Amino acid sequence: MSDTPSKPVRPDLAQLRERLATTSDAGRPEAVARRRKTGQRTARENIADLVDPDSFIEYGGLALAAQRSTRSVEDLVRTSPADGLVCGVGTVNRALFDEERARTLVTAYDYTVFAGTQGLVGHRKLDRMFALAAQGRLPVVLFAEGGGGRPNDTDTHSVAGLDTPSFLSFAALSGLVPRVGIASGRCFAGNAALLGCCDVIIATDDSNIGMGGPAMIQGGGLGTFAPEEIGPADVQTRNGVIDVRVRDEAEAVAVARKYLSYFQGATAPGPCADQTSLREALPDNRRRAYKVRPILETLADTGSVLELRRDFGRSLVTALARIEGQPVGIIANDPYHLAGAIDADASDKAARFFQLCDAFGLPIVSLCDTPGFMVGPKAETTALVRHVSRMFVNAASLSVPFFTVVLRRGYGLGAQAMAGGHFRAPFFIVSWPSGEFGGMNLEGAVRIGMRKQLEAIEDPAAREQMAQEMIAEAHRRGQAINMASLLELDAVIDPAETRAWLLRGLRSAPRPAREGRRRFIDTW
Repeated sequence: MSDTPSKPVRPDLAQLRERLATTSDAGRPEAVARRRKTGQRTARENIADLVDPDSFIEYGGLALAAQRSTRSVEDLVRTSPADGLVCGVGTVNRALFDEERARTLVTAYDYTVFAGTQGLVGHRKLDRMFALAAQGRLPVVLFAEGGGGRPNDTDTHSVAGLDTPSFLSFAALSGLVPRVGIASGRCFAGNAALLGCCDVIIATDDSNIGMGGPAMIQGGGLGTFAPEEIGPADVQTRNGVIDVRVRDEAEAVAVARKYLSYFQGATAPGPCADQTSLREALPDNRRRAYKVRPILETLADTGSVLELRRDFGRSLVTALARIEGQPVGIIANDPYHLAGAIDADASDKAARFFQLCDAFGLPIVSLCDTPGFMVGPKAETTALVRHVSRMFVNAASLSVPFFTVVLRRGYGLGAQAMAGGHFRAPFFIVSWPSGEFGGMNLEGAVRIGMRKQLEAIEDPAAREQMAQEMIAEAHRRGQAINMASLLELDAVIDPAETRAWLLRGLRSAPRPAREGRRRFIDTW
């Protein structure tokens, strides 16, 4: 039997195939080679790694730069595929969640097209995509590498282009849908402005993020700088711009998938570490510091913890995690930095984390071990009064369940802030037996509050003996068991029962429906 001759391809279909081939990575070997030289992937490779196979539909893939008045269409097809912005809708984590919850909108600037700059046509694509995200309540992942606005798009009568709505459209999604920003390489100006609107910023070691690139800085008469000198990852991690720092784009995509999963819903219960190890988690010496992150890892499902802003506001840990598959947000004081005292940066970190969790319905677990808010003349130079109050103001508007577990110290206003405002604000507040409480540091409270009585004792040895007796009595009164006997705590629990308490709380706490949504999540 002879082969049936194939029908000739229609000219219009052949033209489409040719154009799509030119747009693809396979049709642009030189552009791909440039990415390999910098150790980076193409925009399409990043998207393919993020979304589930065969799930991505691209919007505006045939777009060209708005330069037809100065360049031929053939030239633009070759040099400006998709106008340097690849975007569309696909699914992420479909193996864990149903199609509706997995649906995600993705936008990726293509650095091989005019250094990832933002063109006129690209902005129209952005507006189209952000409108779809709002309409369909779709999470957004933004690959933001690029140099900002493109000055040489000539097909326009506009002077400054300041009526571009993309930035406001993206900002309007705040609190409505989760938004993930990924930065690799250079991310300046308009690209950085979009990145800064995101709920979380994931950036690679080789990233440089700044509101102005070298050309803008030099044009403003501020000097000449190499791109690598502007907003390197070391700086942007310490100052809180970067939430999660990663090695490369592959790790960034993996973290983005993990981050999105917390907002896609519950998963099957996961395994966890031996909870009895928590009985030995704290040192016998109450003055010794200890590592709080292993406690988080033990309480949560194994491998489920994702810490945000680790190198900023270091006296407080903020992390997303799962407990028996249920997504939660966790805050915890870190005794290894400022003894767990809450400074201005830590307050900002916690307040914004409250907003993030509340916007998308994640219950909050607070692990408290703090001597209170940071104090002193140096601390006040950081506008401490305003910053620490953000924890109270944001806690007051929470609609999600809040659970507080005191590991050791619960002193002063800082402890109240860690309890969501005060010790009656959480759904429950419990303490480990090691808990100790007071309006301030107990030794300081005794020596200051009882100063006159102590000064009346002339013999120094007798005076110190009396002081130590008073301090011991203050510690006895401030013990967790005594606090619970006066109903200032809901319970004192075996540390090994902490996860079980949290799980029962997650199952029992009401989750009142919000009318509408949280107005926005603060960018800071």
